[in-house]
Amino acid sequence: MSLQAANGRIAVWLTLFVGLLSQIMPLPTIVEAWRPDWLLMILIYWSIALPHRYNILTAWLMGLSLDILLGATLGVRSLAMSLVIYIAILHCQRLRNFPKWQQSLVVMLLIAIYHLIIYWVEFVMDGAKFHTDLFLPALSGLAFWPWIFWILRRVRRHYKVR
Repeated sequence: MSLQAANGRIAVWLTLFVGLLSQIMPLPTIVEAWRPDWLLMILIYWSIALPHRYNILTAWLMGLSLDILLGATLGVRSLAMSLVIYIAILHCQRLRNFPKWQQSLVVMLLIAIYHLIIYWVEFVMDGAKFHTDLFLPALSGLAFWPWIFWILRRVRRHYKVR
């Protein structure tokens, strides 16, 4: 393995680590409901850009890490992230060719699916109540996706991640 390939992998895992930290970082209660799913958006980017390298297993590991850090039911976010990344990888060729505004809408839909899966599993296990605040992270993901895409594409090009 060359030094360039190692630097690229380190850069990707560092972005995933930053996304994981951003997910658990405390925010004021006013903004908490609007917290974008940073880790999921970063995973979506890498799975669209490099589906052969960062895929369902990566999503499962990151979801499991997030479950552990949040103290949530083990495996709920792993399942949700794995299913969403599976959908993203299934349509990665099409998503790459979409304009950024259309990609943002698809990412918003994927984030909404993620939250619906989490809600569904928690409803089956604990009888969770449905709130419309469930979709607020999807709306903030819509706004932040072009920036996430731009930043991660620059990282990918700078470190020549392949």
